[in-house]
Amino acid sequence: MISMLKVTFEMMKIFIIFVLCTMLFYYVIKALHQEYEKLDRYDYPQGKAVKVFQQEEPDTWQRLSIFFRLGE
Repeated sequence: MISMLKVTFEMMKIFIIFVLCTMLFYYVIKALHQEYEKLDRYDYPQGKAVKVFQQEEPDTWQRLSIFFRLGE
């Protein structure tokens, strides 16, 4: 009987630790999400940043060729 109580107590300790760690993880991830949500990804670069490339619109035949080749 004493052994069964010890096992139950140990299982409850592990369960409580698991729940507390899960809640801590959830709130840390939630706080990180809120922090990064405020950042605007599409801000103009500042300083000496240079635009790397310009997107060119390929002609229709080239797009069709890519479509058939890649199966997109």
